[in-house]
Amino acid sequence: MVTADGFRTFVYGTRVGNTGPPPFLKIRSSKAFITCTVAIAVFTDIFLYSVVVPVLPFALTVRARVKEEDVQRWTSIFLSVYGAALAVGSPLFGWFADRSTSRRIPLLLGLLALGGSTAMLCAGSSLAVLITGRLLQGLSASVVWTVGLALLSDTVPKEEIGQAMGYMAAATSIGSLTGPLLGGVVYARSGYYSVFAIGFAIIGLDILLRLLMVEKSAAKQWSPIISSNGEETIPQECTTNEIQSAPVTEEFSGSEKMATVPLPTSTRHLPPLIALLLVPRLLVALFGCFVYSTFLGSFDSVLPLYVKDVFNWSSTGAGLIFICLVVPHMASPLVGGFSDRYGSRFITTTGLLGSVPCWVLMRFVTYNSIGQKVLLCALLVLIGAFLTLVMAPLMAEIDHAVALEEKKKPGSMGKKGAAAQGFGLFNFAFAIGTLIGPLWAGFTVENAGWGTMGWSMAIMSGVCAITTFIWTGGRIMLKDKQRNEGAVV
Repeated sequence: MVTADGFRTFVYGTRVGNTGPPPFLKIRSSKAFITCTVAIAVFTDIFLYSVVVPVLPFALTVRARVKEEDVQRWTSIFLSVYGAALAVGSPLFGWFADRSTSRRIPLLLGLLALGGSTAMLCAGSSLAVLITGRLLQGLSASVVWTVGLALLSDTVPKEEIGQAMGYMAAATSIGSLTGPLLGGVVYARSGYYSVFAIGFAIIGLDILLRLLMVEKSAAKQWSPIISSNGEETIPQECTTNEIQSAPVTEEFSGSEKMATVPLPTSTRHLPPLIALLLVPRLLVALFGCFVYSTFLGSFDSVLPLYVKDVFNWSSTGAGLIFICLVVPHMASPLVGGFSDRYGSRFITTTGLLGSVPCWVLMRFVTYNSIGQKVLLCALLVLIGAFLTLVMAPLMAEIDHAVALEEKKKPGSMGKKGAAAQGFGLFNFAFAIGTLIGPLWAGFTVENAGWGTMGWSMAIMSGVCAITTFIWTGGRIMLKDKQRNEGAVV
């Protein structure tokens, strides 16, 4: 029989009263289960963002009565509204998450809000309702991202964080790129509402996983205590109500080794969010995440319409073309593990530089033929492969940069650290790319052409490659000791 305390323990994920340990506690609080839950959460958010991408050009004119000549503009605006809400909400919810007593409750509330906003998008038949739903979706997603990645940082040892972020990058990319794929196919076969039925099914799975998940700090409440007579006993009361991060036992190697230094008076009282923005290494990682997000957002905005206009493809073809970008991202966990062992600098630089000629060559896809279709698919596969080298190492770089600041300046990041605020900044950078990417690509294609959009993205990728080569892992042009000191604010 389920007691009231047992039910509240299941919902809140923390011990209430004298409730015994929940079933399968070891599995539900394991690193693998928590990583899987956060990856599903990230996938759900990105999938719901992108599943309507191939649907919009065909549904806006029918449901919202948008004129055909205005479809490109409203498609770009509709996608960018999400990014604007995500950018506003991420730093705020990151600040709140670092001061909350649990990661679980904000995750559940964010997911419920995500379901409500998705319902608005499903039922809405006017631009006002659709845009409002998109705004709420962006705000709810900001909770999921900042709190979820902070929970991952609490759980996974720092020497394995790159591989864990690889799973998040894979979930991000797969959600971002399979959303349009399934959205286009399902819309063509079953109609508008069937597209959102998939989203609601994924949300249901996500809710179940988050209810089953038990944070490591909460699981410690049921850890047996060895008494003086050698017997094991379970604590009768919860002795902590604060988030406990996974102990940081890693050794910072190479440029990350740093002796603890006292805080300068000028920066001692800066809020952690502001202090992090003064770290060049972190800023470069955020810029890289912004560039990555801009690339994905640009494809979401212009690729379905371009293949429709040039190749006369339906929504099915507009969705299937994203397979070329999806497949390479399956290797993100391997890339993340590689960055754990060898560092992020050369991996991310190679990815950004390698994509430059691919973006430039996109200008040659201009007419309808088998050769042109093969060329487009090949270029998309190459861009997807090079972008796979970017995301996971940069996400791990953000976590390392925040941890290093806490190590160098104890107390500067607050009592509970600033993991959520660091990932809030990551989310902010990603959201700005989501906001700018569709607008940049959409208006560039509309006013200057497909080729101009390609070389403009190439320039951005090249500039970002220079910054990551110089600052990722510490400034490269300084000696090790000076490089370490160069990160000090």
